[in-house]
Amino acid sequence: MTTAVAPYLIRAYHQWMEDSGLTPHILVNCKDTDVSVPKQFIQDDKIVLNIGTSATSGLDLSNEQITFKARFDGKPFSVVVPAQAVVSIYATESGEGMFFGGQEEALKKGPKPGLKILD
Repeated sequence: MTTAVAPYLIRAYHQWMEDSGLTPHILVNCKDTDVSVPKQFIQDDKIVLNIGTSATSGLDLSNEQITFKARFDGKPFSVVVPAQAVVSIYATESGEGMFFGGQEEALKKGPKPGLKILD
């Protein structure tokens, strides 16, 4: 059994964005039944979450899931996102980031994060 590479890349991109003063966001496929996010912010089965340290409390980027506490419309919420539900991670300011698992198709119906392909 091999370990999925996506959680390692999510952590690497998150650290690079934080070190560079950029704001890391993830696009999440909410069709995964283990996703726990405020339902009122889901659009077309997707949600974009700011996972910057200034927007979260207790952020944990493990191999299995991303968990943190954040405020949505001023109300606290404990977020749980299984690693396999992350479609992409990107920096809001530059659009730089990465898609995971060939899920580019998932964006056709969901929010457009404005990613750029890097050469």
